[in-house]
Amino acid sequence: MEALVARLSHLDPDAEGVLRVVMFYDTLMRRRVDLPALARASAGLAGCVAAIRLHGTGRTIRVSPDGGAVTGEPLPVSTTMPVTLDDEEIGSVWLERAGEPGTLDEALLDRLAIAVATVVERYSPARTTMADPALVELVVSAATDDAARNRALRLLGFGADVPIRVVAVRSSLPLDQLGGLVCPARPVKAAPLADVGIILAASVDPARFPDGVCAGIGAAGSPDRSWQEARTALRFTTARRPVVHFAELGALALLAQVPAETVRDNADVTAVGALAPDDLSTLDAYCTTGSLRRAADLLHLHHSSVSRRLEQIGKVLGIELTEPAGLVRAQVALTAWRLCAEAGH
Repeated sequence: MEALVARLSHLDPDAEGVLRVVMFYDTLMRRRVDLPALARASAGLAGCVAAIRLHGTGRTIRVSPDGGAVTGEPLPVSTTMPVTLDDEEIGSVWLERAGEPGTLDEALLDRLAIAVATVVERYSPARTTMADPALVELVVSAATDDAARNRALRLLGFGADVPIRVVAVRSSLPLDQLGGLVCPARPVKAAPLADVGIILAASVDPARFPDGVCAGIGAAGSPDRSWQEARTALRFTTARRPVVHFAELGALALLAQVPAETVRDNADVTAVGALAPDDLSTLDAYCTTGSLRRAADLLHLHHSSVSRRLEQIGKVLGIELTEPAGLVRAQVALTAWRLCAEAGH
């Protein structure tokens, strides 16, 4: 070892120090220390405040070089490093040092970040959002027995008495970011499953879904039933209604069970499918709001222009759109056509 240190030092004046840092953290990990001990050792080695933060819990540990906890205002952060586990950022570590960073600060934080990820993985359920799709599928499959489902839930970090809500999503945003955003209260797990993304959580905040994300939300309780509800609700999402709770669908959910050939053979559905894109958009705005003026606001058009469009659309469909029964008929036809188109029929 001394010969290696000498050779490295000859090539790089900092190499001996870097090697000593690596050996320091290797020794700590052999002693199976916890996060507070890692922070104390790091602060002592760096000679300044060292800090560890985990995103999943919001927990921050700040320790001074003498080993005491620091609770006051932080000093300027001289160097910071992300903590990653399974290719997901789960937290960060940093040093609070007045003046310029030390020559070994980067090497120290690199080893500290690795050590923190190891401790998190070793001593607690993984704080990562992304989960093994096979475990998630066990949780939501109707064919899974209760014992296997409960075992999979425990492996994912959920308690046996926690009611699980399932969310089915289509999003260009990475699932780990989306899960952390809409489920600020842990635990939350996500995985790609079938042709959609799936999020498992004890609670979901629908208002936190960002633009461009479509989500169907099942009821809390039985995960397999919640998954079926979430997938059904996802089919009812639109650009104007991107987040749908299954419970809010009521009797409309029955439309998802109508055979595709029955839907295709319906005259109203066929007529809606033949409309021009602008007419479809107008009909959608009217069916969504149920009001001529609110539809005009949504379309950024004068209400008289929307009125003329709806009159023409009504003639094409053979439906009196201004009558309550006609509005319901158009809403059902538009929804059924969308469900059929979404399923690729």
